[in-house]
Amino acid sequence: MVKTYIQVVGNLSRALAVLSTAMVIAAMLVVCQMILTRYVFRQPTIWQTDFVVFSATAAMFLGAPYVLMKGGHVGVDVIEMLLGDRARARLKLIGSFLGLLFCFFMLIATWIQFHEAWLGNWKHSSVWAPPLWIPLLALPVGFGMLCLQYVAQILVLLSGDVQQVQGHAPLTPELPTGVLENDSHSMKGSIR
Repeated sequence: MVKTYIQVVGNLSRALAVLSTAMVIAAMLVVCQMILTRYVFRQPTIWQTDFVVFSATAAMFLGAPYVLMKGGHVGVDVIEMLLGDRARARLKLIGSFLGLLFCFFMLIATWIQFHEAWLGNWKHSSVWAPPLWIPLLALPVGFGMLCLQYVAQILVLLSGDVQQVQGHAPLTPELPTGVLENDSHSMKGSIR
């Protein structure tokens, strides 16, 4: 059951990463179109700047769960490298719980903002004036998936059996199996 949850969340994170990549590519193509329109054909641009900003921002939030899953985030690990294996694993677990807590509060805040934009039919103040709920939707979706991905990461850390979970970066590659548990009480089989 736990392994299935981790795999489903991983697949959802991968799907959002594909969508995020497509949004970055679309933003890049629109920038090229905007340059041609503005500087070659000497015509005004109306929607392009807003589209690029909204797409790039949405791509960042929607791609974040995949980055978390793969361990691709930027971190300073000077203190972590000075610690022993068990302390390092506990630090990763505490960091994951704090990340989950932060993302949960951000999920609530961004959902409220999205919901108000939806109900109030908010429009962007530009000439294009798209409905703001469309770009704001990426925020609660991204933070919601980050919450799910943090839970998956915590489950992987607690199980101590990182190798059984395909697609996840080894969250603790230098740590022995079951490092969070006492040596006599390994949870090696609990991820199944």
